[in-house]
Amino acid sequence: MPTTESTATIKARYRAIQDEIERSCALVSRDPASVTLIAVSKTQSADNVRKLYDLGHRVFGESRLQELQPKAESLPQDIDWHFIGKLQSNKVRRVAEICSTIHTIESESQVKEFSKLSKPIQVLIEVNIAKEEQKSGILPKSLDVLYESVIQSTLVEFRGLMTVGPIVREAEDIRPYFAEMRRLNEKIGGDWLSLGMSGNFDVAIQEGATHIRVGTSLFGER
Repeated sequence: MPTTESTATIKARYRAIQDEIERSCALVSRDPASVTLIAVSKTQSADNVRKLYDLGHRVFGESRLQELQPKAESLPQDIDWHFIGKLQSNKVRRVAEICSTIHTIESESQVKEFSKLSKPIQVLIEVNIAKEEQKSGILPKSLDVLYESVIQSTLVEFRGLMTVGPIVREAEDIRPYFAEMRRLNEKIGGDWLSLGMSGNFDVAIQEGATHIRVGTSLFGER
């Protein structure tokens, strides 16, 4: 069962993350408003999501359709849901009905499903920047071809790139991967860059992330 956190605990963690966003932005002369915090609510109870919502937060990320659907139905309709998990092609349409944005486009079979959408959707292409066999995302060498398919799709707005990045010992060790993602995103003309999680979002911000995906630092260990 998901752990229920107190409002005070969530509020304190939320404030700490906001403070770290401000510090990281200051280091590279960025406006903190240019960074969107996606509160990763996968495995979290709707009650925990509601507590953060009541603090004024509106952007949440889910990784599984079976979790997303009941939460979206039971929580306020003005939540901006982002899909950040591996997405089977046959679930693209149902996810797009709930979410404003999909961060994990990685295949032509997903792109083909765009023709079935009933409303516009924003998408990011997921890149396996460290070329890890066990990770989702396309290899950098395949990016141009998938990008061309995405931008030809109707009702789809290409926004940029996303990566998870490798597991590293120190947050600083992931910087070269995030820097390469920034270069790839600039090359392809993306205006959003989805990088960074609880352990490394400060480095991600310094390397140009516009969206950071934070769960554990907000809600505690799953």
